[in-house]
Order: sequence, then C-alpha cells, then structure tokens
Amino acid sequence: MAIREKKRKIILKVLPFISVISLFVGWQLVVTLDIIPNALLASPIQVAKMLIYKLTHAQPDGFVLWVHTVVSLKEALLGYFLALIIGIPLGMLMGWFKPVEGLAGPIFEMLRPMPAIAWIPLTIFWFGIGLTGKVFIIFLSGLVACVINSYTGVKMTNPTLIRMARTYGATNWEIFFKICVPSSLPMVFGGLQVALAACWTTLVAAEMIAADSGLGFMITMGRRLIKTDLIMLGMVMVGLTGVVISVIIDKIETRLIAGVRR
Repeated sequence: MAIREKKRKIILKVLPFISVISLFVGWQLVVTLDIIPNALLASPIQVAKMLIYKLTHAQPDGFVLWVHTVVSLKEALLGYFLALIIGIPLGMLMGWFKPVEGLAGPIFEMLRPMPAIAWIPLTIFWFGIGLTGKVFIIFLSGLVACVINSYTGVKMTNPTLIRMARTYGATNWEIFFKICVPSSLPMVFGGLQVALAACWTTLVAAEMIAADSGLGFMITMGRRLIKTDLIMLGMVMVGLTGVVISVIIDKIETRLIAGVRR
C-alpha cells in the first residue's frame, strides 16, 4: 500500500508537466502538419525564437520584452491592490452591518453588471491612455469579486459561534473582528483569485485598445504587423505571469489561514 501511495504521489506531481509538454507538442504538430497554416499560427519554436530576440531588441514594437512585462505588472498590481484595499473591507462591512449594506448595496448592485471594459471610452476622456486610466479600469474589474466574496464569507460565518459570543457579552465589533473576519478568509482568498483573473484580463484588453506599451500593446502591434509569433509571445507571457502571481497568492493563503487556525 505504501508503494502504491508513493507511485500515486509521483504520478500526481508529474501530471502537470506531462500536460504542459503535451500542449506544446500538439501545438507544434498542428503547425508542422499544416493543420493550421503557419501564417495564421506561429509554432512554439518560432515563439521561443521571438522570446530570445525580444529580450535584447526593441523592434518591431518599440520596447524589449521585460519593459512590456514590467509596465503591465505595475498597472495590474496597482489596480488589483486598490481593489483589495477597498473591496474586501467594504464587502465584510456590508456582510455584517445592515446600515452599511443599506447604503452601499444598491449602488454596488447598479455598478456590478457593468463590465469594466465598458468604462474604457469614458476613462480615456477623463485620464487619457496613461497609467491612471488603466489602473482605474483594473480597479473596477477587480472590485466586484472582492466585495462579493468578502460579503459571502461574512454571511457564511457559523451562527453558533456568533450566538456563543453574544452570550459572553461580545460587542458587534468584537464579533466582527474576532469571528467573522477569520472565518471569511477562505472565501476572501477565493475572491482574490477571481479578482486577479478579472484584473489581468481587463488590463490586456485595455492595453489593446489604448496604450503605448505593455503586453496587450505588444499583442496589438503583432496584429498590425501580421506577426503571429509576436502575438503568441504576448499571449504566452500573459499566461505565465498570471500563473506566477496566482501561485504567490496560493502560498500566502496557505500560510495565513494556517496561522489563523493555530
């Protein structure tokens, strides 16, 4: 049984690598066998060559790869953290305090169905195509997930714990900070992952519409220049960067929740 368990653990660790390798092999075969013409889809080898080239060359889009990546990260993280700073406390307060829900709830429900991308034309008028405008759009896209998950996390607090705390004379604020906030953390971190995906997706869309640098801008330039290898490189960098940030959030969540449970 122990040997089978070890084999199972090894297989589970190897599976992600097999999955990724299979993806790239299948992608290469699709192009090599001309299932999709090379003019419409660059192969992984071509994308790798473009990656090496873009590490030291600014052409054909005006910046080397790391500049595009840093610009996108700066814009995405600023908007993302702004959404966390405002959205998480707002959602928690709405979930516990009825007056806050009464004041902020209707406004939030009106804004929630509006996609952040719909704000791009107005944002260009207000802030131009610089950093501030893109941060504002990213903030809007991440805010919804932060508020909803934080609100739901507080609402899912075990009512038995709340009743017990009231029996011992705890105030509303004490119950909120000592019971509701810790118990809502799993839902909050789930919201962080959803908000990250929304922010990163919206950033690329915003950069493709109005920007002069960033990964989305690089993808747009690849389209204008009909260079599929540049387009695919931008897409791959977007995916890899998003995975790295997601893994970091997972690590923080594991340590923080473990510390709260202790």
